[in-house]
Amino acid sequence: MENFDRKSHWENIYKSKPLETVSWYQPNPESSLNFIKEFNLPKTAKIIDIGGGDSFFVDHLLDLGYEDITVLDISDASIERAKSRLGNNASKVKWVVADASKFQATEQYDFWHDRAAFHFLTDKRDVENYTATTIKAISQNGIMVIGTFSEQGPKKCSGIEIKQYTESTMTDLFKNDFEKIKCFTVDHKTPLNTIQNFVFCSFRKMQKTK
Repeated sequence: MENFDRKSHWENIYKSKPLETVSWYQPNPESSLNFIKEFNLPKTAKIIDIGGGDSFFVDHLLDLGYEDITVLDISDASIERAKSRLGNNASKVKWVVADASKFQATEQYDFWHDRAAFHFLTDKRDVENYTATTIKAISQNGIMVIGTFSEQGPKKCSGIEIKQYTESTMTDLFKNDFEKIKCFTVDHKTPLNTIQNFVFCSFRKMQKTK
């Protein structure tokens, strides 16, 4: 897929498929919200949702009173759909259209959340760029949560191949700069009643000693 245009692919998905029909549809992002509660994030915490698209995570964050939320997605159409749904509340969110593997952060975040975006990066260079970005973009002692398809999950999604992860492979990938807090697997039921197995891992950015 050397000439694969990732942005065009996702623009087409969001322009042609209603939210309630896509496989990642999740009105109540329970696993993600549990992390917010577990780490007892202050309402002023800087939160970024990577590949957030038009998911409902941002709605719940706003309902919980969080004040500094950024949603990043490669697709303009996905973000426009989210803005339309949120109405006036959309102005309370920072919206970034960017490929997660090429994102240049201009601030540091206390909580980096990625559910089902990272596993679409199958090229080694894209993965390396993503991990380098997390090192720069996450504050010292900041939290990173990534949810990807596990080895029991799908090998393809939305018509393209993905990269599966385990607790070990995810931990190894980030071990130089992040300390693993915990990992677990969870089944996600899609609108078509299929089951997708995810592995979620949480990490804390380590303080570097000179």
